[in-house]
Amino acid sequence: MKALRVHETGEPRDVLRLEEVEQPRPGPGQVLVRVRGAAVNFPDALLCRGMYQVKPPLPFTPGVELCGEVVEAGEGVAAIEAGARVLGSAELPAGAFADYALMSADAVFPAPESLTDDEAACLFIGYQTGWFALHRRAHLREGETVLVHAAAGGVGSAAVQLAKAAGARVVGVVGGPEKANTAAALGADVVVDRRSEDFVGAVKEYTGGRGADVVFDPVGGDAYERSTKCIAFEGRIVVVGFAGGTIPTPGLNHALIKNYSILGLHWGLYRQRAPETIPEAHERLTELADQGLVKPLVSERLSAADLPAGVQRLAGGETVGRLVFTP
Repeated sequence: MKALRVHETGEPRDVLRLEEVEQPRPGPGQVLVRVRGAAVNFPDALLCRGMYQVKPPLPFTPGVELCGEVVEAGEGVAAIEAGARVLGSAELPAGAFADYALMSADAVFPAPESLTDDEAACLFIGYQTGWFALHRRAHLREGETVLVHAAAGGVGSAAVQLAKAAGARVVGVVGGPEKANTAAALGADVVVDRRSEDFVGAVKEYTGGRGADVVFDPVGGDAYERSTKCIAFEGRIVVVGFAGGTIPTPGLNHALIKNYSILGLHWGLYRQRAPETIPEAHERLTELADQGLVKPLVSERLSAADLPAGVQRLAGGETVGRLVFTP
């Protein structure tokens, strides 16, 4: 089979190599799937660079999220049948940037019939992250205002749709006119281009001076610092990641004075500490997809030859919506 593999860490465009390799075999508790589509995520770029918290042995195939067709179940896996169309996360080092990939049985979920293979490939990590951030951590309520950073990106686009599905008002922050159009198409009520506008002033104007009830922040750095200037009384800032490259050092006295909460979200930890919450969230996301309230925005479909450059562009913040590898 064909697979894109990393033999030495570095920039994705330089280290992802297309090779002929043996098809993996599922071990105990694993499932072998034929990849129908693999979403490109920021962790894939970090894996290539050797900067992700998980460091699989070299050589490895990235690709942490996919939609696939079950080919074979390993020992101890009885409830997942061959031929089933599923989605979830791949089991590294046999990731999803290949014709076939391995999945842990506890990370395999039915793909909604309402979504195409490309769309279903994008429903797991980003939408689960958005769901847990907005509902489990921030306890979002109908009518509240949500400030979403990187609103045209992978997790940001999911957060916009999920917030709107919950009856919230959304202010989306993006970088550039094309991304502004994307955020508006996703349903954001107000879109702010951070390159030419001040989102702090926009949030205050839109909320009549109250500020945002919830901030969804996968960026960090200045995005976090400026968000503290427009957070509402009893607002909640959910720290999702640091795609901007800078980890902020918040002044806790400011949180005390303004009476807001700083919440962390490491979604992967739920798989270890509260695994029963993942299927529950998937059921809710499937319902929303079937109702047409959420639908992953697939902006590009990439061949194996185009994938290294695509991962590089995503790492540089040059993409909108979701990129999907289609073997």
